[in-house]
Amino acid sequence: MRKPFVEAVLKHVKPEASVFLTGDLGFMALEPVRDAFGERFINAGVAEQNMISAAAGLAKTGLEVWVYSIAPFCYARPFEQIRNDVCLHRLPVHLVGNGGGYGYGVMGSTHHAIEDYGVLLALQGMKAFVPGFDADLDEIVPRMRQWDGPSYLRLGRDELPSDFALPAYRPWRRLTIGAGPLIAVAGPLAGSIMRAVNDLEAALRPEIWVVSELPLEVCPPPEEFAIRLESAPAVWVVEEHVAQGGFGRMLSAWVLERGYRPKSFRHWYAAGYPSGIYGSQEFHRPKVGSAPRRSGKLS
Repeated sequence: MRKPFVEAVLKHVKPEASVFLTGDLGFMALEPVRDAFGERFINAGVAEQNMISAAAGLAKTGLEVWVYSIAPFCYARPFEQIRNDVCLHRLPVHLVGNGGGYGYGVMGSTHHAIEDYGVLLALQGMKAFVPGFDADLDEIVPRMRQWDGPSYLRLGRDELPSDFALPAYRPWRRLTIGAGPLIAVAGPLAGSIMRAVNDLEAALRPEIWVVSELPLEVCPPPEEFAIRLESAPAVWVVEEHVAQGGFGRMLSAWVLERGYRPKSFRHWYAAGYPSGIYGSQEFHRPKVGSAPRRSGKLS
């Protein structure tokens, strides 16, 4: 999603009022931003803590600040600076992490981001954006700019089926209609699930929703989703993120606090590295966890 992100920045962000920082990453993608921003495009080098503190200082002067890196280098390495310099002052610094979930595959756990939005949403004033598809970036970048506080954008890979007409962007979007399970998916995994169930008859086909903005206190489920919570044969939540702090835990609390009683509720999440082996994103995805069991396959 790097290219549509760059296109959205060039379309919606004014260089004369903004600064774009990168931690020595983004080659073969960010060059158009570099050319448009000129001296307001800063390569901060492999110094992510300094980059976040500098971003906070620039935001304090009234500039719109964007910070880009591989996802774990964007949120994990400089976590203290995000907490103390950005969030405790509720500064509008926009963090952009590329390669969400297992996106960086064989580079291993140091390059994976399977606890990113859960970690960041524990901080004050943070909002997370998890686009499901390339087209979402044209809507999400302006929404990040409108948010009164820090934000995090998790870039992944567009997996939209080629023959699917994507509905207009919303934080919660219904992608398919069916009498099967009600499935809520955080981000790009929705596309893969749609391809997998596309040929099922209506009685078995799930109703799939893609969720692209968190936390639920800011972007709660719409009424159409809530109505189906009790009538659906099962409710499944799917995300490429660990269970703790994840979307599934957020939604289960939301459901419980409001007194809904789904017939069945299951959470499919990133289980880490149960095999002890690193591989591609496709290798890791089937090894997801499922509550209440320790592990399982989505089928």
